[in-house]
Amino acid sequence: MTKQERSWILYDCANSAQTLIVTTSILPIFFKTYAAKGMEDVESTFYWSIGNTVAMIFVAIMSPILGALADHRGYKKRLFITFLFIGLIATAALPAVQEGQWLFCLVLFGISTIGFYGAVVFYDSFLVDVASKDRMDWISSSGFAWGYVASTVPYIACMLMIGQFERFGFSSKLEPTRLAFIVTAIWWFVLSIPMLRNVRQVHYVAEHANPVAESLSRLGATLKNIPKYKALFGFLIAYFLYIDGVHTIYKLAIAFGLDIGIPQDELLKVLLVTQIVAFPCAILFGYLAKYFGAKRMVLIGIGMYFLVTSLAYFIREVWHFWALGMMIAFAQGGIQSLSRSMFAKLVPPENAAQFFGFYDIFGKFATILGPVMVGGIGWATGDTRMGVFSLIILFAAGGLLLMRVDESKSIAPNAT
Repeated sequence: MTKQERSWILYDCANSAQTLIVTTSILPIFFKTYAAKGMEDVESTFYWSIGNTVAMIFVAIMSPILGALADHRGYKKRLFITFLFIGLIATAALPAVQEGQWLFCLVLFGISTIGFYGAVVFYDSFLVDVASKDRMDWISSSGFAWGYVASTVPYIACMLMIGQFERFGFSSKLEPTRLAFIVTAIWWFVLSIPMLRNVRQVHYVAEHANPVAESLSRLGATLKNIPKYKALFGFLIAYFLYIDGVHTIYKLAIAFGLDIGIPQDELLKVLLVTQIVAFPCAILFGYLAKYFGAKRMVLIGIGMYFLVTSLAYFIREVWHFWALGMMIAFAQGGIQSLSRSMFAKLVPPENAAQFFGFYDIFGKFATILGPVMVGGIGWATGDTRMGVFSLIILFAAGGLLLMRVDESKSIAPNAT
């Protein structure tokens, strides 16, 4: 494995802390029990879902434009750094939220999310710069796998501080909870340093006197010629549907667990074990893709999520939540990493950032629909289980459409 590949993988370890602590576990609890204190459970879950949706709309709109610009030499790294620091600063500012300031909390969370996903657009597109096509499945899977296991380090530290707050000299759980956001920002920054130092843009479009105007022109030409990109855009439509369900489940898992009465400490334990189990499973998906193909393994993952959403409607006991968590751990890393590498193999390397902008816009608009479905249907029916169950539609439709995609077809021959 090259230094560039290792540095690229290490960034997955860096930003996974934000995903686990800010998006998935500690911040949702902080929001529901402190920032939105006094709200009904279904109401606070609805607002949390809307916060996710608004942030994703912003990221989705800007991603293709910035992606097209990033295909010019030198722009990809600059834009990556810009969004990285937007996310770091917003995450580090979360301790400033006071009781009842749910809107302020959502604003900071939204900015942190914009920074996180904005950086991910350019990070993902660097895959074509650090790995050859025959290594993309393995490197992408390794990134997700090591990201899962590495994120448990700051997560365990924060859990210990919160769970044993008196032993650490805190007067309540609130103080170490706030400190957890600072720990996340530091971890995210420090493990980003190898990516900042060692990964460089190798593929880019020809130099142009006005890169902004040229980027918009290329973006328009791409949209105009969508029919020529049948395999790629067929994949994106399928991805739009099934990844919506994947993102919604991990973003709203804590809110869902709290709504159905799972103890807070138990939820945090489930998430920890899920991260640990996801590590070998993501590696396994990458290994099996060599023999069975990335598309087949993604379809297996979609099938597992279809089963999870079906069973979630009947969840009543703590052990039910544990069982669903282990099922998610089996599929989550593989379905995301192999989707990323499937897409990377379909795009021309010199236009990778532009096309990963489309990849991101489809993925982020997907995360708009799911939270609204879960939050809206849950609020309307008074039962979050009904909202989660509705996601079954997304996995069924996404899986059926993915079956029609020929992953062996590159974009290049059809684009001429």
